[in-house]
Amino acid sequence: MTRLSVNINKIATLRNARGENNPDVVRFARDCEALGAEGITVHPRPDERHIRRSDVYDLKKAVTTEFNIEGYPSEDFLKLVEEVRPAQATLVPDLPGQLTSDSGWDVPANAEFLRGVCSRLRAAGVRVSIFIDADPAQVRAAKEVGADRVELYTKPYADRYPEDPEKAVAPFISASLEADRIGIGLNAGHDLNLENLTYLHRLLPRLDEVSIGHALICDALYLGIGETIRRYLACLRP
Repeated sequence: MTRLSVNINKIATLRNARGENNPDVVRFARDCEALGAEGITVHPRPDERHIRRSDVYDLKKAVTTEFNIEGYPSEDFLKLVEEVRPAQATLVPDLPGQLTSDSGWDVPANAEFLRGVCSRLRAAGVRVSIFIDADPAQVRAAKEVGADRVELYTKPYADRYPEDPEKAVAPFISASLEADRIGIGLNAGHDLNLENLTYLHRLLPRLDEVSIGHALICDALYLGIGETIRRYLACLRP
């Protein structure tokens, strides 16, 4: 079964716009779980423009499903993850001021660094996922440096899906088959939505988790968060 992890960064962005605590990100996370979400994802950036470090500590106390913390593995990030000990840490290659993720790691080129990070976080009892492009070679490299999972960067799929779904999904099928062959977990995320999620899910041999934030929150403005989560979960069920 593929789990749905809701990225709540956009809720923190809305809260920060007024400098108060409305909406309350902890309450929103709890509500998402009560409505069927199977995980909560946050990406605390150095400038705290959405999720703050304090939110991470508060959410750790509140989240009862799986807590996933994304981020570039700087020393500050690693210390935060070691203190909070979420179920999963997802390593992304984002620069400090980057608006959003725009590529995966070149794992072979950063193998020594990522091997050390994986070892350190696994020693803290945290499952490690490395954010990569849909390339079997990157999947193998992630396994070699000690990652428990990879997360496939799905924006290229989302961009191409409306014009040619078969070609859009082909690299992701190859990466998924390689993950299944070598025994590494498989996640996916970035620009997945109600239009393209079912097709991706149906064609990948195995998919453990999808992390969705921006599109899900946009849909919730029109559908309500309960109906939105219901529809996303329906995309992930046979």
